[in-house]
Amino acid sequence: MTSRSITSLTNPRVKETVRLRTGRHRAKQGRMLVDGAREIKQALAAGVRPTETFVCESLCRTEDSRQAAKLLADCGCDVWEVTPEVFAKIAFGERDEGVLLVAETPTSSLAALQPRGSGPIAVIEGIEKPGNVGAVLRSADAAGVAAVIVAEPVSDLFNPNCIRASLGAVFRVPVCTATSAAALEWLRDRHLAIFAARVDGRLDYTAAPLAAGCAIVLGSEADGLSAAWYGDGVTAIRLPMCGAIDSLNISAAAAVLFYESLRQRRACGAD
Repeated sequence: MTSRSITSLTNPRVKETVRLRTGRHRAKQGRMLVDGAREIKQALAAGVRPTETFVCESLCRTEDSRQAAKLLADCGCDVWEVTPEVFAKIAFGERDEGVLLVAETPTSSLAALQPRGSGPIAVIEGIEKPGNVGAVLRSADAAGVAAVIVAEPVSDLFNPNCIRASLGAVFRVPVCTATSAAALEWLRDRHLAIFAARVDGRLDYTAAPLAAGCAIVLGSEADGLSAAWYGDGVTAIRLPMCGAIDSLNISAAAAVLFYESLRQRRACGAD
């Protein structure tokens, strides 16, 4: 491990790090940006493999930031001490916590997915905004969802917006990407009851048995769910909409359904 300083905005390490804001370069480098003290601590606790780190000591004003900086100093990779100006260039979304981690992108295949606990499997299909994916993962972590399958992803799981919106839950919740067909086959192979949130659903979500052994499937606000989730063995459920608007943001709908599952599991002593 080496510790060196960077003061130039045109330093090659700075340029390579800034490129990681785009999905094309994340895929090309096989690396991701983790920005923010809480997110960094979650990533390191989950065992991500750091490749290099950037620290601006004058910006490490909080206890969280100082703890993260110490963890980065001890992680065994190159540590770059940077000026506030350099940090402002590499930080994503005007973060000023003074710590940034560059790490290998974790693999996330359906074949390797290992659900945790007794909660439901969540499937979210065709979600365009990484921030919405991150918000769903944050709710999934809070409500004890066993795993999340991101079907037909529009962006990669480790987009900085997704990491930030999840507050690092993307590193805690068992999660993977897959096609809708593969996700459906995976759920059926495990004999899970499949409940799809759809506007045409006849079954109220509170009447659906969401306590255990099930999957909760949600689609995008714009397009809903694809035809894959209209087949045999898929039960359509609805959330009541009392106003003029006919849909909720997916992160809000997911939180309602995840917590209904938690309520039912606790009611029967399963959680």
